[in-house]
Amino acid sequence: MRRMSRALPSDPRCKLCDTPFGPPGGVMRYIGFGPSPLNRRICSGCIHALEKRPGGAEVEISLLFADVRGSTRLAEQLGAEAFSQLMSRFYGTAAQVVDRLNGIVDKFVGDEVVALFIPGFAGTDHAADAIEAAQDLLARTGHADADPWVPVGAGVHTGVAFVGSIGEGDAVDFTALGDSVNTASRLASSAATGEILVSSSAAAAAGLARDELELRSLELRGRAEHVDAVVLGVRETRLSY
Repeated sequence: MRRMSRALPSDPRCKLCDTPFGPPGGVMRYIGFGPSPLNRRICSGCIHALEKRPGGAEVEISLLFADVRGSTRLAEQLGAEAFSQLMSRFYGTAAQVVDRLNGIVDKFVGDEVVALFIPGFAGTDHAADAIEAAQDLLARTGHADADPWVPVGAGVHTGVAFVGSIGEGDAVDFTALGDSVNTASRLASSAATGEILVSSSAAAAAGLARDELELRSLELRGRAEHVDAVVLGVRETRLSY
C-alpha cells in the first residue's frame, strides 16, 4: 500500500501509509483514505485499521509542546473572530514546521500544539528534529526579530511513552500517553515567551552542546523530582554531531 501511495503525486501525506491528501492524488479520499477528523496527519483508512487492532507499544520518542502566552488576554483584546484567525495561523504554521521534520501533530488544544517525533517516522535523530521544529516555530512566529506576531513558549522532552491507538468505538486516535508526555507539557508551561525548555534527556539525545547555554533546575507541577533543562532561544543551535 505504501509503495502504491508513494507513486501518486502531491503532498501532504498520511504519516503511516503515505497516501497523498492533495490533488491529484487526493482522489484517494473518495475510497476512504482522506485525512482523519481526529488527526489530520493520518488518513481515515489507517485510523480504521488501528480501530480493528487497538493497542500500541512503549517506545522512546521526543515530544514538542508549544503554546501561546497570554492567550486569555489576547482573546479579550482581539475579540473572538480576530483571535480565531490568529490561532488558525499559529496552528497552520506549526503543522508545516512539524510536517517538514517528519513529526506528527498529535493535537491542537486551546492555545497549544502537541507534536510527536517517533523513531519510526522521524528516524534516530528525533530529539534533534523536535528541537529544530521548536526553533523553527519560534522563528516563523517572529521571535527572531523580537517582534512576534504571536507570543509562543515551548518545551521539548525525550522519554518512553505508550504510542498507539487509544479510545473505543468511533473515538479512536493515534497518540502518546505517559509521564514523558506530562513532562513535556510542564516544560512548555514553564517557558517564557521566546524560550524553549529542553529537558536534559532530550538535550543528550540530540547531542546538544550545553557549555555556553543556560541551565535550569525546574520544579514542575505534579512531579516529586526536579527536572534539569537547557534554555534555548530561536538562534541557539549547537548540536555536536
